[in-house]
Amino acid sequence: MDVPAWVWIATVGAISVLFALDLIIVDRKPHEVGMAEAARWVVFYLACAAVFGLGIWLFAGGTFAVEYFAGYLTEYSLSVDNLFVFLILMSAFRVPAIQQHRVLLIGIVLALGMRGLFIAAGAAVISHFSWVFYLFAALLIYLGWRQIRHRKQEAEFGENIVLRTLRKRIPVTDEYDGSRLTVKRDGKRWFTPMIVVMVAIGSVDLVFALDSIPAIFGLTQEAFLVFAVNAFALMGLRQLYFLIGGLLTRLVYLPIGLGVILGFIGVKLVLDALHENSLPFLNDGQPLDAVPTVGIVPSLAVIVCVLLATTVASVYKTREHHRDDQPARSEAISRNDAAPVVDRAGPRG
Repeated sequence: MDVPAWVWIATVGAISVLFALDLIIVDRKPHEVGMAEAARWVVFYLACAAVFGLGIWLFAGGTFAVEYFAGYLTEYSLSVDNLFVFLILMSAFRVPAIQQHRVLLIGIVLALGMRGLFIAAGAAVISHFSWVFYLFAALLIYLGWRQIRHRKQEAEFGENIVLRTLRKRIPVTDEYDGSRLTVKRDGKRWFTPMIVVMVAIGSVDLVFALDSIPAIFGLTQEAFLVFAVNAFALMGLRQLYFLIGGLLTRLVYLPIGLGVILGFIGVKLVLDALHENSLPFLNDGQPLDAVPTVGIVPSLAVIVCVLLATTVASVYKTREHHRDDQPARSEAISRNDAAPVVDRAGPRG
């Protein structure tokens, strides 16, 4: 895929404009983002991602477009897993609801910048060392197995080395001051917890990129598509946080679905690497033509089916659990209704 420099510049510029537009419109009057507003933004970003994919189809062909959509769907679904940690972060740092949108926006911009460096390094390594595919495949299969095995564990947050270093290097106040990153007290410049939580979101997202970046490289080796997919997935993730943050606990089978997808892409990577083998100690460095490969269209179909099955099974499971709890709740309500009312206000004169 031959991508001219001006296309890269135009794409990065358009993404920057979208971020700026979001910041200006939503943060012009800081407020708590409601579900209706979040839903409109989610639809907007989904439409932007779809239009970009159609542009890929028109100017680069159907194969690259399908790679883009398969990658976008995978990255977006893997990014949903990040929302659990974002919820914990917001609670741990006691971020006011009115400031959560700005925190997520700046944190995700930092994450995208770091992911861009990660993607550039990954593309350079892949172009020179074919054995990296086997390393990516092993990592994805391991992470997929780990997702499934630890699916019932509660997500926890612990300060990483980036945050610990930051706290040691700069003075941080105990309370927020609106959306300000710094305040001046007694002639000394202090940072507010706002800067800490923004860095926390960016650095934690980079840890999650350890599975999402190899996964997208398992579907396409085009650095331009990998970057675009990550950008659109992260942009929509912010608004998805406000839309389904309270419903995440209902996706009980999401870790299983994500584990299956990661494992599937890992196996796909192994088959592709064997089919195009260049390792000198394997078949004298010749490709193994007899090894079957999985095309991008079947890959997209598998990803869609797994996500649909996971979502439907989760909704059914949580609905049955809710239905089983109804008798107990009704009984508790009946007992409360039957209990005598005690006037705690004391005698009235």
